[in-house]
Amino acid sequence: MFPDFNRWSLPLLILVTQGLIFAFLLLSRYSRKRNISDLFLGVILLLTSYSQICYTVGFMGWYNEFRTTKINYFLINIGIALAPLIYLYVKSITTSNFKFKKTFWWHFALAFLVIAYRIVIYTYDAMQPGFTETQNGVLKIDLDEAYVQSIMSYIETPFMLIYLAFTFQLFYSYRKKIIQYFSNTYKLELNWILSFLILFSMSFLYGTIQDIVGSRFMDLGYQQRWWLNLFVAIITLYVGIRGYFTDTTKLNKLDFSFSPKTIGIPETSEALSPKSYSEIELNSVKQLMDIKKAYLNPELNLSDLAKMANMTRGQLSEIINSGFGKNFNDFVNEYRVEAFKNMLKEDKHKQLSLLGIAQECGFNSKATFNRVFKKLTSYSPTEYLKSQLN
Repeated sequence: MFPDFNRWSLPLLILVTQGLIFAFLLLSRYSRKRNISDLFLGVILLLTSYSQICYTVGFMGWYNEFRTTKINYFLINIGIALAPLIYLYVKSITTSNFKFKKTFWWHFALAFLVIAYRIVIYTYDAMQPGFTETQNGVLKIDLDEAYVQSIMSYIETPFMLIYLAFTFQLFYSYRKKIIQYFSNTYKLELNWILSFLILFSMSFLYGTIQDIVGSRFMDLGYQQRWWLNLFVAIITLYVGIRGYFTDTTKLNKLDFSFSPKTIGIPETSEALSPKSYSEIELNSVKQLMDIKKAYLNPELNLSDLAKMANMTRGQLSEIINSGFGKNFNDFVNEYRVEAFKNMLKEDKHKQLSLLGIAQECGFNSKATFNRVFKKLTSYSPTEYLKSQLN
């Protein structure tokens, strides 16, 4: 009897429904604000929810109640569309002023080809006598299930692997850039991107292992495959919630698209050669930090400090990297940590919380402060304070 709400169907139904709600919210926000990352993530949620709907209605008794259902024609390998969507989602977040180009449609060529193929075999089978009385027609059985599905299983896995590899490369390249040019690195948003990639990689690995076991070692029934669907449904809901409530638009607006040694502010400045900086340039930068305390600005970036020093971004980057032996992020945050230590010596912790003191010193988040302080001192802020009081 359909619908049958049981321990197999009900958890999937609840999770998939909520996943669809967040897909709708993301697509609605895209229609209002035109933030293309919302569009990509909304479609990702739609695809993952769609794949779970097919299993959900199956556990609810759809196939038993409607034995001539044609739903199998529309069970498409979503990985071939999901992989490029994940790549473009991360690219849309980590690329300044990202625009969708016509050439990006080529990422979905295989997905469109499979959809067209399914439409063709459905149309052909629908024209054959007796089609309304059976679940699968002649091409679905003799062509699709006999050959094409096996071929697609060999194509989909390397396809996903290639895109995941490119996406992780894109993320890590971005993270290297951001610590070179910004003093506070929006760690919340970076963590969100990384957790997003790890979760989808885990679901892909789980699915691949399940397919290998099911095809080579033992026959896995719907109940054994249910756990993967539950896992993916939970991931879909998590991604929907985090993706909707995490503001990544400021990452998209960050501008560090320059070669540190050649392009900077102002454009007319002469670039320094790697070894041409002198004590004057080093002292100029040092005075901005020691005397003007530029590090107290929580939004300080390479461009801001370059303007204050009357240098190009390329010149300043070279001086900090080669002259001080640090990247920009570490260079600025060392000053902030020292300022924090000095405020503890002045007993500021009796007036403010440790986070309040950190914010006074230029940090803009608790997570960033704790990570940086631990990295530079080998102590947590609380541990350091206790060591000073003893």
